[in-house]
Amino acid sequence: MKIKLSTLIPILLLLYLTVMSYIGYPELEHGHYLYYFGVIGVTLVIIFLLHIYLKKREDLREERQRRRRLREQ
Repeated sequence: MKIKLSTLIPILLLLYLTVMSYIGYPELEHGHYLYYFGVIGVTLVIIFLLHIYLKKREDLREERQRRRRLREQ
């Protein structure tokens, strides 16, 4: 089974965010809670919106291909 781009890209970005959160952990230890969790929160929202956008694009592409196949028959 092929993994769709609308799933693969957000998973890779979540892994990247996990690594960056680990690297940025000293900021949290220094008391910069709002900065640390704010960056993580905004990034999660962006990744979620990207997933929705990519999913919609894939659905539109599949619909276009389905219509094209029906016209060719």
